[in-house]
Amino acid sequence: MSAGRVAVVGASAAGLAAAEALRRHGWQGELSLIGAEPHLPYDRPPLSKQVLSGAWAPERTWLRTREQLDSLGMDVRLGVSVAEMDSGARSVADRETGVRHLTLSDGSGLDCAGVIAATGLLARAFPGAEGIAGVRGLRCMDDAMALREQLSTPGRRVAVVGNGVLGSEIAAVVRESGHEVALIGPSATPMEHTVGPFLGGLLARAHDARGVALYGGRLVESLGTVAGAVRSVLLDDGTELAADLVLTATGSTPATAWLAGTEGLDLSDGLGCDAYCAAAPGLYAAGDVARWHHPVYGRALRVEHRMNATEQGMAAARNLLAVLRPGLGLTATPFAPVPYFWSDQYDVKLQAYGLLTPGGQTHTQIVDGDRPSAAALYGEDGLATGVAAAGLPPRTVRALRAVIATPAPWDEALIGFKEALG
Repeated sequence: MSAGRVAVVGASAAGLAAAEALRRHGWQGELSLIGAEPHLPYDRPPLSKQVLSGAWAPERTWLRTREQLDSLGMDVRLGVSVAEMDSGARSVADRETGVRHLTLSDGSGLDCAGVIAATGLLARAFPGAEGIAGVRGLRCMDDAMALREQLSTPGRRVAVVGNGVLGSEIAAVVRESGHEVALIGPSATPMEHTVGPFLGGLLARAHDARGVALYGGRLVESLGTVAGAVRSVLLDDGTELAADLVLTATGSTPATAWLAGTEGLDLSDGLGCDAYCAAAPGLYAAGDVARWHHPVYGRALRVEHRMNATEQGMAAARNLLAVLRPGLGLTATPFAPVPYFWSDQYDVKLQAYGLLTPGGQTHTQIVDGDRPSAAALYGEDGLATGVAAAGLPPRTVRALRAVIATPAPWDEALIGFKEALG
């Protein structure tokens, strides 16, 4: 009897990790890796840093070579997307066993014993920018290379719209490349919605010291154009900024349109899954698109960070196989990581573990007043759930992680937090 086929939809870090884990754990059936982009699976964090700055060639971001992918015995389909899943009528038997049919954008179809969704995110469209030259986003390799080409012209006046993680990183790279930069966003300080005003203020000082014009707490009202090309940005307080290049980093949405025709799925914010990363029989999810029940925090999470993509891809593959092939001896395990992310801006490295709750209970501490080094402890409902640190050595950051590896009573965690910082 044929082992059937497993399709991993999304040739991303999460998708690649899932495909490799399937083979490593004993899947000997057909395996398809489907990616909408024409590129080999690549690492995305360098796009807003080393690739955008020109320090890295695109090939340096590849996660695997073509030869390494071929060694897995996979059917790799790049430049092809899944148009829909489970189109048309399906039998009761198919619904019970999780057999699913994928219709691809090239008109072909695949019947699958299992599917792992790893389609990631799509950049949110910037209102009023359609058809205006000089307005660009950064979500994929092609975006990064197009922006790099435009930034090769010296003396650009660049407005970065969105002062979250991506926008703040872009602003740093563009400023270090010698261009005039204005960073505009709804929060008062860079990344404030993520790390709070204390560490946001530290990042603001780093940008300000290097000549970035900060417009926190502002929104873009409209774009001024000449002959169809952007020439200025009008803010909601009446401020008008000259700009011949506008880089938008105003958020993203999970790429779930291909799942819209499948009954019984929760697509309210990504693909809703249980603690095992299962959305439905035969359908699992990993990475930015997955919203799963975290058994330790007791809530649904959708984590848009690189480390989570790899870890969840491996977990989803293992848990799918535990159900699909019980004879392999695998046991399905709840996915319960300590979330982690980092951001590099100039010489400041910011790292965070756990759940950051800037609107909840927070304790902050400056570690060294002579350089941008500081840390923050976050919590809610009497429990400490997260830490963030900027400019601290790895040993200290690891000690901070241990404080919140599992949610701990606030007072107890605060003692550990202070001890870790010495």
